Amino acid sequence: MTPEGKATQIAKSDAVLYVPARRSRNLQTLGILCGFAAGAWLGGAEAPIKLANPEISPITISLIMVCGVFLARWSLPAFVRGMMDVRSDVRQAPHLIVWAVLAGCMWAVANTLTIYAIRNVGLSIAFPLWNTNSFLGIFWGFLLFHELHYAGWKRWLGVLGGAVCMFAGATLLAIASSHQAASGKAVAGVLAALAAGILWGAMYIPYRKAYLTGMNPLSFVTFFTIGELLTTTALALGYSGAAPLWHELVSARSVMFWLMLGGFVCVIGDLFQQYAAKYIGISRGIPLSNTNQLWGLLWGIMVFHELRGESGSVYAQVAGGSLLMALGALAIALSSASEREYSSWQDAAEREGVRYSVHSEFVRAGLEGRAYADRAAERTWVDWLLILGATALFALLAMIARFPHIDISLPSAIGLSAAMLVLLAVCSVVLWRTTEFR
Repeated sequence: MTPEGKATQIAKSDAVLYVPARRSRNLQTLGILCGFAAGAWLGGAEAPIKLANPEISPITISLIMVCGVFLARWSLPAFVRGMMDVRSDVRQAPHLIVWAVLAGCMWAVANTLTIYAIRNVGLSIAFPLWNTNSFLGIFWGFLLFHELHYAGWKRWLGVLGGAVCMFAGATLLAIASSHQAASGKAVAGVLAALAAGILWGAMYIPYRKAYLTGMNPLSFVTFFTIGELLTTTALALGYSGAAPLWHELVSARSVMFWLMLGGFVCVIGDLFQQYAAKYIGISRGIPLSNTNQLWGLLWGIMVFHELRGESGSVYAQVAGGSLLMALGALAIALSSASEREYSSWQDAAEREGVRYSVHSEFVRAGLEGRAYADRAAERTWVDWLLILGATALFALLAMIARFPHIDISLPSAIGLSAAMLVLLAVCSVVLWRTTEFR
């Protein structure tokens, strides 16, 4: 390498950060908190699936859930910031609409696979298996977005050690799955969960491209859901046909509220995951949000009595595997980015901005967690129509809903729900005070 080349390399590695050191620490703390909140809400999102009639096909369940997701992904941004912010982001980075729709398509297929996994191997088993998407989050973050560059050996040790723990935990849970599932279904459930993890791992590439470029997560998820709804509808029509699908939807009306509520809960968790990916990267944010495996374990065992009657060794495998994976995810997430690594993030952000001709100030504002244009959040009649329409539809579905005859522990369900609401309140307040949900 020539002296000029070496000088250029040094200049890039020591580049002045967009984000001041104190601000970057605050944003990292915010990202970690969002990751924990995401884990809690993503963990609770799949629980309503257990309330659905087993005769309803997984494809139909997925479609109903995605309808709830669609309502949430449009009404929540309207409630929090207003659709004017979404329009402003789109004007600055219109190319990200395509990436958002693509990510939504991948999510829809993965979500359908998770339903098959839950039915075949149970909630407490399936969660940790598809959370092997953490490996892909680390890989894509390093390869494409300069995450972990100049991280130092301690941070690399935390990441690699955490990955080993997660692999060991997944292995224990895969072994335990043969005790939970019916004969001949364990392998299918494991494969469905792992395939969902692969799709979700690839989905994080559009996430990081959007947030390095400067887009607000509330804007990204709005278009994300278009891909979700179109893909899930196509899967349902292709699987059942129009007439059988309509018949099944009508027969599922008594549990439609619970399934759509599950989709709404999933969106809240996903929004926190998006903010975690924005402020601490996908190589850290995704593993941290994958603490949803512990919440899935709690919902499965405490509320729905999964693994009841199994031997102590099975409980030990499930608990030990989940604990190992959680510890691995925590080690990865707490390997916080150094200032030099932040400078490599800047290089990736600059590259994205130049590639798609995005204004540099828009990119910089996104990295700093502030608005590109200084204006207060405002709402139009469109926002109120979205908010009131979603509320009215959920209220209507709640009136015709019936609680299935299923053995659950109501005190445990109330306790877990209360813990989720506390995390929601705390994280929302911190998000607003730090970034005003930007």
